[in-house]
Amino acid sequence: MQFARPKRRPPAKEHPAASTQSGPAQKWPAPRRSAPRRPARSATSALLAALAVEFADELFDGTKSAALPLIKHDLSLSYLQIGLLSAVPMVAGSILELPVGVFSGTGSRRRRFILVGGLVFIGSVLAAGFAPSFAVLLVALTIFFPASGAFVSLSQSVLMDSAAGRQAGQMARWTLAGSAGAVAGPVLVVGVLADGGSWRLAMIACAACSALAWLAVAGTGDPAGDSCPVNHRVPPESQASWPGWRLAARLVRESGALRWLLLLEVSDLLLDVFTGFLALYLVATAHAAPPVAALGVGIRLCAGLAGDAILIRLLARVDGRRVLRVSVWLTLGLLPAFLLIGGLGAKLLLLAALTVATAPWYPVLKAELFGSLPGRSGLAVSLSSAAGLAGGLGPLAVGAAAQRLGLSWAMAALCGAPLIMLALLAGAGGGGGSARLGCRD
Repeated sequence: MQFARPKRRPPAKEHPAASTQSGPAQKWPAPRRSAPRRPARSATSALLAALAVEFADELFDGTKSAALPLIKHDLSLSYLQIGLLSAVPMVAGSILELPVGVFSGTGSRRRRFILVGGLVFIGSVLAAGFAPSFAVLLVALTIFFPASGAFVSLSQSVLMDSAAGRQAGQMARWTLAGSAGAVAGPVLVVGVLADGGSWRLAMIACAACSALAWLAVAGTGDPAGDSCPVNHRVPPESQASWPGWRLAARLVRESGALRWLLLLEVSDLLLDVFTGFLALYLVATAHAAPPVAALGVGIRLCAGLAGDAILIRLLARVDGRRVLRVSVWLTLGLLPAFLLIGGLGAKLLLLAALTVATAPWYPVLKAELFGSLPGRSGLAVSLSSAAGLAGGLGPLAVGAAAQRLGLSWAMAALCGAPLIMLALLAGAGGGGGSARLGCRD
């Protein structure tokens, strides 16, 4: 009789901690650890907080513009006082804002500037909502501008520093958040009035939204270093807050930042300046009724929102400078068509197309400005403030031309803006600078 042999059991594996007297020690692979996801979550939270800041800023601006007739009636303002409410805060506020970018520095110092500026931002919005007179409203709006520079512009610089070569895409998201706020402002005023409230309640709602944005920023850190690969960071010695006047002038001259600043101001002729005169143009030239002209402004705002959403997807696939050049060529054809076509319906359709075509201008150009000054985002903020002072001449020039030649010819003169942009872009090179830059600050 044959008996089955018992099966041999495989030798038991030694525990890695067990010691043996003979034979080489068996090597055990180290357990695999999942990569920490905290920096990614931190960067996402910081992005959402920055977008909330821009939304709150544009929400207040849109609310103030929509409520201006109510403010005029409630405070018994003249047209001269209304003009002063726009001009004085812009000029005085921009002057006060100039040193903010220079002296804010980076890291924790910049973060303190943002948080303190946010508190002043909220307080100025509340002061505007409770303003009993023209003088108080003027002071509140004048304080609002430098507070917006610290709270909003520095939040933008943090976003650019943490973009890691994606400045144009992040600026497109920033612009989309601002467009959403600009559209939501008039909607907020209409909703408050429909509920029996006043423009003051709408301002208080803006202050509450700003407070939520401030809490979001306060709850996040500075993501400029967390989300950026080590090999993309600028050495600490090149991150000084202020290089000195002589070195700053050389940096601006050699970096090409002046080109992007000039392009930003020229492009604004067909962005904010064009929007400011749009309703007057539709009434005076297209013979539209005031409600239809208001509809035209609404179409422009909504088309801008759609263009910003499209741009985010587009910049993920196409170089920013290439998108910019194509959009300028499209505008060169769409703007004359808008001005020359006679039918009001066709004019409004061309207006929507023109708005979508110009959607890449601000985000791409702003991203290029930050990309041209790696590690000097504060300097870029101050340069933008200085250029904004000169940019105030744009509406004045269009208004003077309209007074002398008529609004139709003044708007026709804006066709020169795309030609100037093409000339300036001709020497800018092919690839986008922001696409090659990593986290620098």
